[in-house]
Amino acid sequence: MHHSIRNHLALVPLALVLLVSAARGGESETLPPAVSNANAQLLSQFFAQGGGASPAVLEYRRKLAEYQQIRGAFDAEAGAYWSQVTDKRKGRNAKRRSGQQITLDDYVLEQPPVYTGPKRPVNPEPEETPERPARKPLPVASDLLRAALDLYQFTPQRPTNEVEFKRAYARYALASGLTREQAVRVYSFETGGTGNYDVQAGIEHGGKRAISTAMGYNQLLTTNSVELLAEQGHEFIRALSDKVARTSGPSRQSLERKLVVLKKMVTHAKSVPDTWSEHEKIGDTAQGWAMHAMVLDVDIGPMLQTHKLLTSVLFARAKGYTRPLTAAELEMMNLTGDGTGLDMVTMPQAMREQVPTSNFFQRGGYERNPVAIRHNTVAKLLAVTDARMDSNSNNAGARELAGAF
Repeated sequence: MHHSIRNHLALVPLALVLLVSAARGGESETLPPAVSNANAQLLSQFFAQGGGASPAVLEYRRKLAEYQQIRGAFDAEAGAYWSQVTDKRKGRNAKRRSGQQITLDDYVLEQPPVYTGPKRPVNPEPEETPERPARKPLPVASDLLRAALDLYQFTPQRPTNEVEFKRAYARYALASGLTREQAVRVYSFETGGTGNYDVQAGIEHGGKRAISTAMGYNQLLTTNSVELLAEQGHEFIRALSDKVARTSGPSRQSLERKLVVLKKMVTHAKSVPDTWSEHEKIGDTAQGWAMHAMVLDVDIGPMLQTHKLLTSVLFARAKGYTRPLTAAELEMMNLTGDGTGLDMVTMPQAMREQVPTSNFFQRGGYERNPVAIRHNTVAKLLAVTDARMDSNSNNAGARELAGAF
């Protein structure tokens, strides 16, 4: 005669009592193997079926199973979409290398799928969560200056006021080939048109905590500073050497000392392979912080800020794009990287209207970027960038920078 699981499970509380009794020294004899195995199987079935769980836990498990099924189906669909984005990007890169024309067929023209299912339910029972390693504090200006003093026995020369730095930046930017419009409008976008030369992401507009190492008019990361010293260091040394030759007295001695330190920093930055990942490793050390401190120097800082943008201009020219970049186009290259940004910049307007912004992101970066999601074509993204530049260019810092040119 067959008995249902329900009938077997009715015996489980008795099995529990017997096991507890034995554990407390009740009966000295062990249970026969057949009985012991049966009890273990019943216990397993009992807990698998949710025996002993509260109604809240049972409801949580039901909702969790439903969520996992719906979310799993979405992730499969989204995974296929983003794989197609990656494949199309590889195809465009290959066509560019061989000099072939890029067409609409080289982009994914559908918008990415959006998850509209239920949220993951909250477990009513406490769960063990793995311990996360403590987040390493981000360096701020005082940390950068301390690193420069400790490692190079050098303190960057801060400007006497904000206007002095803006004038130095304007002079160097113009001499290097940036336009007033490019410099002022990118500054307006990056800092809101109010940032000082030492503004840091997060510590602005009342913010109390740094959210990245991005600093200055064009928001350089520590990795940017290391990379620029490695790749453009020869130009910085030449420009500072020229200034030394035109200077005399105590000011010259100060500049000569600065030149010695700059040469050491350039040598250190060049000591690793010229890749972003290697520069990032240095940028996450005290030595990288010391290099990043040069963003604050009234002589070197304007050079770093200028070349953060100028490298994009030169990259576009090297790729055969001779038309002057608008500030919004330059900002796209500044934000997304030169190769990805140029992909957008070289696109005809008709294609910009149709190509989704998702083509220029990894999935994780896109899903964390509400601006790219909301303004979901290239044309819309450039338009909102221009609009923000228009608005922020009326702020006091932007007007002051424009007046320095």
